[in-house]
Amino acid sequence: MANYTPTVYGTGVKATIQRIGGHLAGMIMPNIGAFIAWGLITALFIPTGWLPNESLAELVGPMITVLLPVLIGYTGGRMVHGQRGAVVGAVATMGVIVGSDIPMFLGAMIIGPLAAFVIKLVDGFTQQRTRAGFEMLVDNFSAGIVGGAMAVLGAWGIGPVVKVVTEAAGDAVGWLINHSLLPLASVLIEPAKVLFLNNAINHGVLGPLGVAEAVKDGKSILFMLESNPGPGLGLLLAYLFFGPRSLRPSAPAAMIIHFLGGIHEIYFPYVLMKPRLILAAMAGGAAGIFTFMITGAGLVATPSPGSIFAYFAVTPKGGWFGMLAGVLVATAVSFAVASALLGFGRAAGKEQPEADITTSATQEA
Repeated sequence: MANYTPTVYGTGVKATIQRIGGHLAGMIMPNIGAFIAWGLITALFIPTGWLPNESLAELVGPMITVLLPVLIGYTGGRMVHGQRGAVVGAVATMGVIVGSDIPMFLGAMIIGPLAAFVIKLVDGFTQQRTRAGFEMLVDNFSAGIVGGAMAVLGAWGIGPVVKVVTEAAGDAVGWLINHSLLPLASVLIEPAKVLFLNNAINHGVLGPLGVAEAVKDGKSILFMLESNPGPGLGLLLAYLFFGPRSLRPSAPAAMIIHFLGGIHEIYFPYVLMKPRLILAAMAGGAAGIFTFMITGAGLVATPSPGSIFAYFAVTPKGGWFGMLAGVLVATAVSFAVASALLGFGRAAGKEQPEADITTSATQEA
């Protein structure tokens, strides 16, 4: 499997974080095509989409709750122990899916590689102890037993734990909202988004609160906290101008999918590759929320998906200035901070990834 980030050397905290980010990106990037397919189906066929279709909209739920996590768990398992690790990782991922009622991307990233690591240990133990002629029997049963056991662990252990973490993040965001500290909400929202908890926070916490506020006031700023496409656009622009040279050609397609299509998941792997860039997303998000506050901006409903077109569609009459100002400010701040964190491209020429991400990312995007 291709490496999606430059090889990281060293044992320090920074190197460890970068290495973890590289592994997370490696689980996501090969599946970006599936994310785009889900995003396009969502954008087109949900009730608020461009071509509403009740029967086709039924694809949205199963794809995000089952298909995408299974693909992530499968890919993570394959990274650790080849095809056997992939199969066991996919089976184990079904456990975390059943163990929670939210999209289990984070759970899949944990249990897929973990299950593959366990079967790798088991294979190492049985390889020298299996009599000739019994190899297939032992291999199949060991994979089945490990996959089933890890699925149970996922359903009873990892899934509920991840759900608790998600709910805690939602409660923290709610606390900031109740104490009028909205810009600081980005400190929690942006990292949660990158871990693919965006839908849980937006639709599980901010959406219901925003609906209640919109019923009373005719609009709500809460619909704009997580869905603002500005921070992601600024970050991708920084990658385009100052990121590693092998990644720059993939940025324009990602920007179109993100800003116009509203598929924010497309930029998450770019942050996972360089985790320090989460600071840029947080700064851009906070600046955008502050701008929304001082301009009195708000939306009448959740922009779904979070594209600029959806923003225009749910902005009340006369509210376009505040909406656009918040998006543009968020973009500018995120771009400036991300550019500084990328060293304004000074180190781009020194990075030599083992495998060129450009081809893979462009083909799948």
